[in-house]
Amino acid sequence: MRHGKKDNHLGRTSSHRSALLRNMASSLILHKRIQTTLAKAKELKKYIEPILTRAKEDNTHNRRIVFSYIPEKDVVKELFSTVSDKIADRPGGYTRIIKLGTRQGDAAEICLIELVDFNETLLTAAEEKTTKTRRSRRGGKKSADAETSAVEVKEAKAAPVVVEEAPIIEAEATPAGADDLEIVEGIGPKIAEALAEAGVTTFAQLADMTPEAIQEIVSAAGIGSKSPATWPQQAALARDGKFDELKTWQDELNGGQE
Repeated sequence: MRHGKKDNHLGRTSSHRSALLRNMASSLILHKRIQTTLAKAKELKKYIEPILTRAKEDNTHNRRIVFSYIPEKDVVKELFSTVSDKIADRPGGYTRIIKLGTRQGDAAEICLIELVDFNETLLTAAEEKTTKTRRSRRGGKKSADAETSAVEVKEAKAAPVVVEEAPIIEAEATPAGADDLEIVEGIGPKIAEALAEAGVTTFAQLADMTPEAIQEIVSAAGIGSKSPATWPQQAALARDGKFDELKTWQDELNGGQE
């Protein structure tokens, strides 16, 4: 019986499974991101995380241990030079798994597994989000300012009305050139809002993106969705004004022909 044995054998012998994980770990270190099945990615995550922890301290002992798991000089050199500098301040969780839906043919779950510190898009988006949400509140000064502003309102009467209306007009004028992305099959209000926060507001911008980039934005917003594999193509049809072709294709997708 397999009581307590949680490792997935992946349908392979022990030697074959070790070779598979070793090759996948080498590709991940060299390319920083690979696409594979969800089952393999979960096993690779358990395999490579301890190796990345070893690489944070560069000495002969750690290099020999890493080389016993991945006997490739180029990979070890990349790990102890480029990768170790990026993950030096991270206390674990060096990799991220992004689900991409199912594979056509065998319906296997497909995903991206990547090194967290090498995804510049998500890192810059997180920095911008933290800078925008900083607010400070000071109780004592606020009450004093409120009293003085009340006196100014009584003296100036109509002036505050003009000041309050101006930002509202500007805020309504900004999204005038945006498209209704919810026309694309699979995009709902929450996903459209997440895309808008990432700067994607038109069909042309969505058509120029890759499904992987779209999936990163949706996953970063914490929204579960269908696979965005067809979204750029649908957006291209909407951009070109071919709404009849888009409608017939969406009917086919809903009928299960995709």
